[in-house]
Amino acid sequence: VQLVESGGGCVQTGGSLRLSCEVSGATFGDSAIGWFRQAPGKDRDGVSCITNPVGIPGYSHVVKGRATITSDMAKNTAYIEMNDLNAEDTAVYYCSIGTTCNTDAMQYWGKGILVTVSS
Repeated sequence: VQLVESGGGCVQTGGSLRLSCEVSGATFGDSAIGWFRQAPGKDRDGVSCITNPVGIPGYSHVVKGRATITSDMAKNTAYIEMNDLNAEDTAVYYCSIGTTCNTDAMQYWGKGILVTVSS
């Protein structure tokens, strides 16, 4: 199983970005896809998760209202779009796949991608 994140980089405060997570070797259409992030000096926290195939999304309180998670089962790819970014969104973002959106149920992880928000 392989997960590859893309779309990170530097973004200005107030800007937007979309991260992609391409999954191979797993049953994408019957799995939960999660996005997590780890800021410098902090623990890894959950950001969002979507359960395939029904596509039910969930969001952490720190991004709710600013983020949208989607899943394209034809491309085995999940996305998260985040708006109104601020410095606290600076982190390495990871995607994961598992049986449910419970963190303990995540079985495989990507290597992560850095997002830096600056003014």
